[in-house]
Amino acid sequence: MASTEDQHLQGSIVPSQRARRPIEPGTTIGHVHLRTSDIDRVRRFYVDVLGFDVVMEARDVPGWGTTGDILFVAAGGYHHHLGFNTWKSAGGGPQPDGVAGLHHVAIRYPTRAGLADALRRLQAVDWPLRQCSDHGTHEAIYISDPDGNDLELCWDRPFDQWPRNADGRVDMSQAFQGDLDLDDLLTEPALG
Repeated sequence: MASTEDQHLQGSIVPSQRARRPIEPGTTIGHVHLRTSDIDRVRRFYVDVLGFDVVMEARDVPGWGTTGDILFVAAGGYHHHLGFNTWKSAGGGPQPDGVAGLHHVAIRYPTRAGLADALRRLQAVDWPLRQCSDHGTHEAIYISDPDGNDLELCWDRPFDQWPRNADGRVDMSQAFQGDLDLDDLLTEPALG
C-alpha cells in the first residue's frame, strides 16, 4: 500500500533543497485571477478561441474600492480556473516589461491531443505563438492573451517518460534545450 505522501505526488522530481517544513505534497494552484482592460475582449479569446466555459459573468460588481466587470471561466465543471476583473484596470494597457509581476500562467491540458487542439484553435485565428518548447517533462506553447498576459499552454508527459540522469533522477538540465515539433504535435487526433 502506498504511503499518504505517495498518494499525493504530482511528479517524480527530487528537489535540490527541501523546505524545513514542507507544504502538503498534494497542494495545487486552483485558479488564477487576472486584471483585464476589457471583459468582452478577454471573453472572446478565452471562450471563443481557447474553448473555456463561462461559469459566471457580471457587470458593475463592487470590489477593491470600485466597481467593475467580472468573468469566471473553467473546464470540466470546475468552479473557475481563471477569473478576470476590470476593478482597477478598465481601459488600461498591458503591464510593461521591466517591472516585477506575473511571468506567465500555465494552462495544463490532460492529453497531448488537447494541446494539439489548442494549437489548431490558435492557428485558425492566426494567433501569434511566442515560443514552442519541449521541456522534457512537458511540451509547451507560449502565447500572450489580449491584455498581454503571457500563457503557457502545456501537456505533461507521464512521469516514466521524464528525462533521467545516470542516478535515475529527473534531469532538469534539458528543460530549456529543445523546440517543440509542431508538425508532430498536429499528428495527434482531433478532439470530438
